[in-house]
Amino acid sequence: MNVIAPGSTQPDRAAATAALDTLRAWAAAASQSEMDALDPALARLLTKVDDYPEFNRIYPDDFAVGDNYKATLPDLQNGPSSLIRGAKQQIQHVGISNFRLPLRFHTRDNGDLTLETSVTGSVSLEADKKGINMSRIMRSFYKHGDQTFSFEVMEAALDDYKTDLESLDARIQMRFSFPMKIESLRSGLSGYQYYDIALELVEIAGVRKKIMHLDYVYSSTCPCSLELSEHARATRGQLATPHSQRSVARISVDVKYDADCLWFEDLIEAARRAVPTETQVMVKREDEQAFAELNAANPIFVEDAARLFCEQLQADPRIGDFRVVASHQESLHSHDAISILTQGDTFAAQSIDPKLFTTLFHVG
Repeated sequence: MNVIAPGSTQPDRAAATAALDTLRAWAAAASQSEMDALDPALARLLTKVDDYPEFNRIYPDDFAVGDNYKATLPDLQNGPSSLIRGAKQQIQHVGISNFRLPLRFHTRDNGDLTLETSVTGSVSLEADKKGINMSRIMRSFYKHGDQTFSFEVMEAALDDYKTDLESLDARIQMRFSFPMKIESLRSGLSGYQYYDIALELVEIAGVRKKIMHLDYVYSSTCPCSLELSEHARATRGQLATPHSQRSVARISVDVKYDADCLWFEDLIEAARRAVPTETQVMVKREDEQAFAELNAANPIFVEDAARLFCEQLQADPRIGDFRVVASHQESLHSHDAISILTQGDTFAAQSIDPKLFTTLFHVG
């Protein structure tokens, strides 16, 4: 059959249509292997446009979702255990991290503060369950979003999403930056210091723990460097300066259930009593001189820091188990000096997160 008009080397539309009809007639009797041998793309070519439904490409603003329609929606995440991929093993924590919202918190002296808060919520997942509807964690948490937050409100939120997700264990962690006005050492100026704080509520096997984390930023003057500098002055009249550096302690405490409230300010002040060389906010010349004197009066190795923080935490009857992670981010060495001190079972661990100390850098 000639599908090209006489005298023409380029088929026109009529010729192409006739050729396609011929091809479809052949394909109707051909096997799949014969069509694949001719061209794997043949199936697409032979499908008539009329075989496809005509889809609406306009977003339906007025479409209302009723209960009957919602009942037809697929829910793969809550499917049967036959859909589980990989090992049928319990997952200790599954949920969402870093959903943010403004929350109110009590302060010890100045009423309530509204702070942008990053929330992580997770539950345990039994071995025979495919997954969870993660948005339920957010919805459960938002039920309490208008309240002034405390560990008691966190417990109510945790109860809600444990019930919604039918889970045995659960965890909420809330991170925020807490402002506290700090006076300068001698000039009478004051400014806001911001403290990274996290509140954590954990329930495992029916036992709940209330945990508070604080990052405390301070200056550490090396005692050895101070002694060597003074030796150079005394024996050779040589001017020398000891090295000091910005340092960070991450203090984590298990707050006892039957104890009085442990305020954010209480934990901050305990850290300041342990190591008074906290970095400064507002500084004039007299404050800078005072800070140099304060560092000279409190030279400190990283081992000293861990034990000084420990001493203050042990003295507070509201605190049970605790952990101190300290990092002195050296100005002498190309590496940092670090220490970890724990008391009790809550924070005891044989392994260290490989990225733990890189999370202690505070850039201001």
